[in-house]
Amino acid sequence: MKLIRKRRNGYALMFAASICLAVWLGVTSMLEVVFAFGAISLISLMLLVRQSRLLNDATLIWDNRILAVPSALISMPGRQMKKDTEETVVSTFGVLIGSRIYRWGLDGVHGVRLHTAHIDQERLYLTFGNKDQTMRVELLHGMTGKQAVLDAAQKLLRETGVTAVVNGW
Repeated sequence: MKLIRKRRNGYALMFAASICLAVWLGVTSMLEVVFAFGAISLISLMLLVRQSRLLNDATLIWDNRILAVPSALISMPGRQMKKDTEETVVSTFGVLIGSRIYRWGLDGVHGVRLHTAHIDQERLYLTFGNKDQTMRVELLHGMTGKQAVLDAAQKLLRETGVTAVVNGW
């Protein structure tokens, strides 16, 4: 989430600087350069709005977290990528893996939904998607006690409506 906030602040600074330069150059009658900085300002504004929405989603996920874990493995049909990150957060509204957000449950019946959750002694497996694409996330949960696993499964059921299958405890 720190990276998302840092990018947002960078885009805001770039937007403010390009607006100031466009206004200053507009006063000095350098029209060609004013249009260039105007275009940069418009692009910066679009990036700023996009990053602000991303930060809003990340904050929503962070504030409604169910479980925070050290690493994740993301797989989609046909490819697999591993992400070891400083923060991986499972929430009512999605998963935050580093600066990447995978949302569910926000776009109605036809949107992305959490389908399954499985917890074994080392990992938490989440499958989510819509009718077109499904993703699977494997998380090293780090829970050592059965009661902690059962509490996490109960919280997952209460927050998302998905019953977690607990194996090996």
